[in-house]
Amino acid sequence: MFGYPKQACLHLPTPVNYLSNLSERLGIELYIKRDDLTEFGLGGNKLRKLEYHIYDAKEKGATMLITVGGAQTNHGRLTAAIAAKNRMKCAVISMDDYPGELSSNMLLERIFGAHVVLHKADGTPIMDVVERVAEKYESQGERCYFIPMGGSNEIGALGYYECAQELKHEFKSGHVITALGSMGTYMGLFCGLHDSSLHLTGIQIMPYEEDILKYASNYFNTVKSAWKLDFNVTADDFDINEDYLYGGYNVPSKEVRDAIYDMARSEAIILDPCYTGKAYAALLDMIEQGKIKKGETVIFLHTGGFPGLYTPNHRKAFEEELIDGVTIL
Repeated sequence: MFGYPKQACLHLPTPVNYLSNLSERLGIELYIKRDDLTEFGLGGNKLRKLEYHIYDAKEKGATMLITVGGAQTNHGRLTAAIAAKNRMKCAVISMDDYPGELSSNMLLERIFGAHVVLHKADGTPIMDVVERVAEKYESQGERCYFIPMGGSNEIGALGYYECAQELKHEFKSGHVITALGSMGTYMGLFCGLHDSSLHLTGIQIMPYEEDILKYASNYFNTVKSAWKLDFNVTADDFDINEDYLYGGYNVPSKEVRDAIYDMARSEAIILDPCYTGKAYAALLDMIEQGKIKKGETVIFLHTGGFPGLYTPNHRKAFEEELIDGVTIL
């Protein structure tokens, strides 16, 4: 893709399911793109990005992957998984307070053999921490390859440019909804869908320190230069919805839990409380407000992340709401 090879690890394209029960109730034609079903490390969207990163890392002679995220980073889990599959070492740097117990993804990272580095979010530049960790391992003979948060740079976004080609083959028109965190998934889709009749909306799931449209414009310019794209955009071309943060990154939310219950009890599909649950809660509200019209074709991208249900703060909130349905005889 654009001269960037990848190590093909996945069976693509991912499935598309028609959600008949929700379509009937909501009055739309609702489909779900199952990127949660990618096959390594319990699946998720980051694996598409990592196909490109792992090729680049091995070409550069790396023996170890280093990446960053929060304590509940799905990207960290999948980086640990892809490292294990390729017999490489891995360190996941989590810029977060210790949650009192290993979060589900942190536990999985350790099961995959990765070293987890917890660093309190105290204002220390993240790259300073990365350099310290890399220096430690390089002094032991490792060759480290750094993957940014979410795998989101010009290399990682290629995975979702590729996904956009799948979507264009699967749908002639429609409205694509995706959660938006570190923006690599959104940017790859945005670039890949620009010449199609598929409209893309990104549901922002965490606050940005700078104006998000400015950030998107800068990211696009980086991608455009790297990929040698032949089209231009303005900030107005990005459809990014900032109205559904629900308290911030990975914060428990009643609206999001209700959306998770709705998808599970209607279609037997599990969403997560950090990304896809927020995006689906946003979709429901957009339908209610008339921003998505009756009869419209909507394609919801399932990016995975279900281990987040077992994060201490989310698990407690779910348990408090659901315990009344448990009977002990």
